[in-house]
Amino acid sequence: MENLNDSLGRASKELMLKEPFYGMFLIMLNKQWSKDVPTAAVGVDGINYRLYINPEFWTDLPREKQIGLLKHELLHIGFFHLTDFDHQTHQRISNYAKDIEINQYIDSIYLPEGGLLPSSFPELDLLPKKGSNYYYDELMKALKNDTSPTLTACLKAQGEGDGITILITPDGELVLPDHSTWGEMSTDEATKKLINTHTENILKEVAEQIRKSRGTIPGEFKEIIERIETKEPPKFDWQAYLRRFTGGSTKIYTKKSRRKFSKRYEGNPGLKIKQHRHILIGIDTSGSVSTDELKEFLHEMYHISKTGTEITVVQCDTAISSVSKFNHKEDFKVTGRGGTSFQPVIDYYDEHPHKYTCLIYVTDGEAPAPTKPRGKILWVLSSKSNMNEDLPGPIIKLN
Repeated sequence: MENLNDSLGRASKELMLKEPFYGMFLIMLNKQWSKDVPTAAVGVDGINYRLYINPEFWTDLPREKQIGLLKHELLHIGFFHLTDFDHQTHQRISNYAKDIEINQYIDSIYLPEGGLLPSSFPELDLLPKKGSNYYYDELMKALKNDTSPTLTACLKAQGEGDGITILITPDGELVLPDHSTWGEMSTDEATKKLINTHTENILKEVAEQIRKSRGTIPGEFKEIIERIETKEPPKFDWQAYLRRFTGGSTKIYTKKSRRKFSKRYEGNPGLKIKQHRHILIGIDTSGSVSTDELKEFLHEMYHISKTGTEITVVQCDTAISSVSKFNHKEDFKVTGRGGTSFQPVIDYYDEHPHKYTCLIYVTDGEAPAPTKPRGKILWVLSSKSNMNEDLPGPIIKLN
């Protein structure tokens, strides 16, 4: 029988030859054989990552599936899945959504049998190559409306025990993801920021090495790397300002810790207290707002999201054209481009008084002032705009 390390080395070399970007990426990780994981998993090791592989599971896989398994775990890291799930409160559905997103970038001959794909939930007609937030939202809708027997069966099957959870469906077997090694990543924003920065540095270094060797960067990573390499600092210190501005309106919630036990009640899981901000951002998409101003607004929204803040964006010219979650890893499509009225967004905000921590309205300021909202509001004017002192609430202008 082939030595485990030799087997991993051969699979790594084949991955390097077939897809050099992933091969270089794999070199950056610490690796460990472990029977504590049912298949394979990535976890945090300081601010780096460690790849855990179950030796028995690995040995039973054909070489092609071993390569696919390695690529699967690398995609989780490269798509920042280990630090980007606090806003997805249903853990199992979050796991499914992330696997659906990344498995589409693994050729079927390499994808381990039973890996989740959009087609795994045939009742939902999930669109291909969409972000994990899209899949999470669609699965949550299906759960709420009870429109996916497959999803119901997945959740029921996974509740039956530990280890590898396999669901038998009319179309074949599904292997349901666990991701338990990600456990505590949602606890510390400062640590998450360090890990994300380290991940960005890894991706940049791998991209540089691939370019030097005249290789190609996979399409799924081109936009991520371009965003990393062109990222500019925010024009405003959102981390400090949001802490002061939202103040007592920041929501508090508790979460049971699977690794930390209660000091007061022996044997019970401990509780972690977390603060959560869910901000509504109104974006002025009227014709008077230039493309450069829209880019400026999106740049600041990106940095607001990086503070650990959940963002819902409402686009409006004279009427609201779109209300959607903001994901900095996905393309943002602007709708509208007609006249300007601030009142529809104010009305929407007033209709949801307990849903949002505050409203931030990004605009050029070229419209009559609306009524004063019931909750907190901050007006953010573009660097090219003229100051509009009539707007109700504090106003800042980007420099």
